Amino acid sequence: MMMNTIKPLKSASSLLMLLLLLAGCSVAPTYEKAQVATPAAYKEELAKNSNWKEAQPSEEVARGDWWKIFADDSLNEMETQAMAANQNLKAAAARLKQSRALRQDARAGLFPQVNAGLGANRGRAAPASQGLPDNTRMPTSTTYNTQLGASYELDLFGRVASSIEAATADTQKTEALFQSVQLALQADVAQAYFLLRELDAEQALYAATVELRSKTLKLVQTRFNEGDISELDLARAKAELATAQSESLGLARSRAVAEHALAVLLGKTPAEFNFSPRPLSRIAVNIPAGLPSDLLERRPDIAAAERSMAAANARIGVARSAFFPRLDITGSAGYASASLGDLLNWSSRTFLLGPLLSMPLFDGGRRQASVDRAGAVYEEDVANYRQTVLNAFREIEDNLADLRILRDQTQAQDNAVQAAERAAKLSHVQYREGSVSYLNVIDADRTVLQQQRIAAQLDGARAKSAVSLIRAIGGGWGRT
Repeated sequence: MMMNTIKPLKSASSLLMLLLLLAGCSVAPTYEKAQVATPAAYKEELAKNSNWKEAQPSEEVARGDWWKIFADDSLNEMETQAMAANQNLKAAAARLKQSRALRQDARAGLFPQVNAGLGANRGRAAPASQGLPDNTRMPTSTTYNTQLGASYELDLFGRVASSIEAATADTQKTEALFQSVQLALQADVAQAYFLLRELDAEQALYAATVELRSKTLKLVQTRFNEGDISELDLARAKAELATAQSESLGLARSRAVAEHALAVLLGKTPAEFNFSPRPLSRIAVNIPAGLPSDLLERRPDIAAAERSMAAANARIGVARSAFFPRLDITGSAGYASASLGDLLNWSSRTFLLGPLLSMPLFDGGRRQASVDRAGAVYEEDVANYRQTVLNAFREIEDNLADLRILRDQTQAQDNAVQAAERAAKLSHVQYREGSVSYLNVIDADRTVLQQQRIAAQLDGARAKSAVSLIRAIGGGWGRT
């Protein structure tokens, strides 16, 4: 008789031991980062960058103060202000806090859940439930109880571990997205700053043009008063002056909008921000694009896309674990008594302890649908990751090409400005001598202004393209 009792106990112990050995076994697929085609060098780069190296994770390295390459104290100060006061960056920081809290919430599954309770119940049983006649008068009773309970899920097939892994990857993704928002903000501030200075340079040209045309108008007025020319030349001179003044006001309107946009980036209202005119001078900086393999390490949006893949892979394990048994161990201990005064007596103690092994047998395909969905999400994230890498390569090539072509275009434009200025000078001399009509002067002056504006715009384009390239390579190029 004793042998029959021992065998079930041994079987139960063996089953429990087997379940304990299974605890922590994950059914999630092994994560492998999706492969992407990485060229040995950028198309626009010289052969000096043709040596490919194995990429090493470096997204945890903070972006450096890359804007200091422009050696502009005003820009440095604005970048510092934006980092401290921009509201979009503060919102991204709050999202990062949320993600870290969710990770902590997932990690809580590793520990037992303990709770305490204190309550009282008053009730009366139905006579029929006690096997008594319907008209039996049943007494009303009160029960007081207090208890301490605990529950713990034994992670048999890695459901909890996979959930933590997914939450961790999500947190890392949010950290990368925070870096991406920060890098975008830094680049936006720099580009808005250079745009403002480009407009200042154009306004300086118009100020000089208005002054020149005012002097020209006085000369024409004098010649008209002396009867040397007709009123037609005078009217044309007035029209040219008014046109320059009108276009200058149009630039002022554009500058006001640009100044307001920069103020918001700095976390200020437009009324709080005022930028004194400072025409942009030519900026020439050498920006090493690095190796294409570096891009996979440096770009925060690529890091975010890769971490999204890792989270999706872990959630496949969470979905698969639903096909396997779940073991919850629960227990409680406390006191129960019909009298509040006897509640804490030793004789009033109660306890409950036991494991619960559960497994759904039929759910109409719900679990398989969850696995299929998790797999499809992973496939989507793989495609998004590869597309993000492709876009990153395109952005770098675009900006490298921009800088190369803009450098050559600027040189050609300098020649055009010099030639236009020479032609304008000659036209003024010839007009004073009476050898050409005033139309020649007008045409020459318009050409000078047009070529000078193009030159100023090219200077601004080069500065903004330099910022875009730095943003495209992930911000900076050294380790900080």
